[in-house]
Order: sequence, then C-alpha cells, then structure tokens
Amino acid sequence: MLRAHTMLRASGSVLRGALGQYTGSASNNARVTANRSYSLYSDGKIVAAPMVYIAGEEMTHYTMNLIMDKWITPKIDTSKWEFYDLSCKSRDDTEDKVLHDAVEAGARIGAIFKEPTITPSAAQKEKFGLKKTWGSPNGAMRRGWNGITISRDTIHIKGMELGFKKPVLFERQAVGGEYGAGYKMVGKGRAATFFFPEDGGVQVVDERNVEDDATAIVTYSNPLDNVTDLAHIFYKRCLENDCTPYVVTKKTVFKWQEGFWVRMKAVFDEHYKEVFLNKGLLDRCGGELQHLISDAATMQIIRWTDGGFGMAAHNYDGDMLTDQVAQVHRSPGFITSNLTGKRADGVLIKEFEASHGTVADMWEAHLRGEETSLNPLGMVEALIGAMQHAAELEDGKHKEDILDYTNKIRQIIHTMMVAGQGTRDLSGPAGLTTEQFVDMVAKHLLKDGAYESDIDLDESHVVPVEQESDDETDDEFVMKLFKQFDTDGNGSIDVEEFTQALKKMNVAPKKLEFERSH
Repeated sequence: MLRAHTMLRASGSVLRGALGQYTGSASNNARVTANRSYSLYSDGKIVAAPMVYIAGEEMTHYTMNLIMDKWITPKIDTSKWEFYDLSCKSRDDTEDKVLHDAVEAGARIGAIFKEPTITPSAAQKEKFGLKKTWGSPNGAMRRGWNGITISRDTIHIKGMELGFKKPVLFERQAVGGEYGAGYKMVGKGRAATFFFPEDGGVQVVDERNVEDDATAIVTYSNPLDNVTDLAHIFYKRCLENDCTPYVVTKKTVFKWQEGFWVRMKAVFDEHYKEVFLNKGLLDRCGGELQHLISDAATMQIIRWTDGGFGMAAHNYDGDMLTDQVAQVHRSPGFITSNLTGKRADGVLIKEFEASHGTVADMWEAHLRGEETSLNPLGMVEALIGAMQHAAELEDGKHKEDILDYTNKIRQIIHTMMVAGQGTRDLSGPAGLTTEQFVDMVAKHLLKDGAYESDIDLDESHVVPVEQESDDETDDEFVMKLFKQFDTDGNGSIDVEEFTQALKKMNVAPKKLEFERSH
C-alpha cells in the first residue's frame, strides 16, 4: 500500500503513496438490500465511479485506513479514484500545490470525500517542523468549487434515541462573512471603505472616526448571487425529509442581512409555498415561511427536540447554530457536513466530510499504546455519501451495486449500535475498541448476499444510549445550584421550582409570536 504526497498515476490507476496510509450526508434513508448478488467486475470487485479522496491525519486518518483496508478494498475497485494527502507535512512539502491539485480534481470530477484535516497553529508549526502555519483548506475548496451551501444534518439510527427524534436540516451559506475578512490594526484617525464598480467611478461604503489607540478595522462581504441556489437546495431537502423551513438572520440589527431573507422568501413564495402547505409542513408556523432572529433560533434548537425542522443562515450564524444542534444531538459525530458547489456547466459538486476534527487526544492515547474507541459513523456517512453521489454522476452499469453495498455498510453499523456492539461513546465501558468495531463490521460486510440480523430496527423499540462519564463536571457547584433552587428544602425540585430556576438562569423557553397566535 502506498502513500502519495500528491496525486500519483501509474498505468491509468491512482496510486497510494509510500508510507503505508491511504492518501491522495448522505441520506439516512437507506435502501433495503435485497437478496441479490452483486455484479462483479475486473478482479472480482465492484468498480466504483470516479471520486476524489482527500486524506487528513491523526486518529481519524488511522481509522479511515482501517475502514479502507477492511471494508472497501476487499470488495470495491477504486482505480478510478484520485487520492490527495492534505496532511500538514504534505502541504508543507508541496508548498500547498497538493491543495490546489485537490481543488482542481474536485471541480473536474464533482464527488469528493474528505477526512478531517489539521489547520496548524503556531505551536503545531514548531511541532511538525513546518515552514509556515498553512491556512484552512476549506476556504480554497469553497471558492474553487463555487460553494453554495454547507448542509449539516442530524444522523439518525432507528431504534436508538440520540437527541432530536426526527431529522433536523441546516443550510449554512458556504461563502462570505467573517471567514474571508480582511483587517488592519490601527490607531487614532479616520477610516473609510470604498467600492470601485467595474464600469468606473467610486462609491463610499462607510466612513467613521477611529478614536481609540488600538482598533481592528475589519472588512468583509456577503455574496447574494448564490442565495437562490441555496434556497432551492434547502426547500427541496426540507420537502424530502418532511421538515418545516425557517430562515435565520440578525437583520433587525445587521440591516445588510435583509437581502438574504428577501431572496429566500421570494424563492419560497414562487416555487414551494403551495407544496409545503399541501403537505401540512407550515401548520406549526402559521402557514407562512417564518424568519427567526438568530438569538431566538438558539432557544428554539433547545426547545424543538422533536426535530422535523430546517434552518438556513449566513455563514457565521450557520457555523455557530450547527454546533448547538450537535450538542443537542449528542455530539458532532452524529452530524453530517456536506459542501455543495456548482460547476460552470450547472453540475453540482458535492464534498462530504464529518463535522468533527482529527480527535487529537485519542491519537495521542493511541501513540502511547492505549486502547481507543473512536466512533467512525460521521466519516462513514460521508464516505457513503461521496460514493453514492459519484455513482449517480457517472450513472453507469455499476451504480446499483455501489448503492446496495454502501447501504449495506450503513445497515450493519446501525444494527450493531442498537445491539450494543457500538463504540464506547454509545455502549459504555463494554463497547468495542476502534479496531474491534471495524473488524466486527467487516465480518458481517464481507459475507456474500444480504445482511441479516436478529435485531429489528423498529422506531417503537428505542435503546437508551450509554452516557459517557464526565470527570469535568463540578459536582460541588451542581449541588449548590440544586440547593438554591430547592426553595422548600425538601430534597426535590417540582415543576414550579424548576420553572423559576430556568427563568433565573435566563434559559426559560419562550413561545415565538407565530406560536402564540396558533
């Protein structure tokens, strides 16, 4: 097995370079695998459609190596895939050419899987011996693929209660906002921002006095041309998943955000309102598309634990709010993160990744020879999504086999987790290690024919998830709060005391105006 610092070709196949590692959401409504045999090609494997595989590092990279070795390559011919290594060392060695090559390949092929990567800090620059602190690759990818939206959705397992009972969808505008900001530290004086139209002239955007000795002057833009595409993607996905749509901004204060809402509502009213009404998906919000101020959205995410809703927001708000969704739905490991862009010919480019990082603390434990138990569900959902999107784009004779095989992976993982054979974040101390979980899935996956299990993935039979121990909880402070809110001192908190506690902590859920009127 080879590891490449950039993409290598030999005899028409993409190689995996020289250090023994692979280099270079998917819908949760899994198709039921029928009792059929897979069509086998070339050396007895199913031929996967062209796809870009972007490798990262640390614990997630190690785990994906195991998954590729034991789940994918035994049954799948990946010779049409292009592999790119975006580890810090590879980016440093190639002066980031590997990133530019990966972006070019993604635009050309249109289906991308990406492992979590590291954006090195100053400390990591020294630790890894890098020339510089290379920036996040995500910005280059979003620009290079004409990014429209980052879809972050809850992952659900039938028969297991995680957080939200029904799907929660989120569209985060993929470009603009603080992430692309320019800034300058200045002293006292006067600042002005100018715009120079293509057809000539000059416009003053803003002028202001700067009166402090130290001030950060920041400029950024929020593109609106892609909001129409974002809106269509969002509303179609809400309809497919029976979710009520909401648009989130802070336009009451940030007046420049009004344009996002105006475009989202125009698309909704013209193309989707009647369909949503007919499906009853606007019953909970007064029969209209509702706008939520971002402050209110944070509270509704906590309140609406039944799920069944979607939110669309600007880049930064979307980033923050989806972190909150992840907390309600147990962890980022149960949230997808899929970037959708658009080629000049109108074909959608889709990149799939987990919404968590490289899990550095677990990697350090692994290097010390300690047992680890990494739940790979988020990464596997991303891999499944990328492989299925690639198959749909190619629309070749192997498509059905790829869809069936990848859905079989999902079915086995979900069934094992419900059966108590998950990793320790789900199954407690008796859960499987990283390697044991990968091996157990492989044992079921590599058998010929459909996967059969004694476990019935039934919504009516819900398996409780083991709660992870949290040594950081301040038990002394918890008891202090309890005594403070146990006003009658009887050792328990009733509904009235609980309500007063929520109000005092300013986290009491409040009905929105459209909820109060219905």
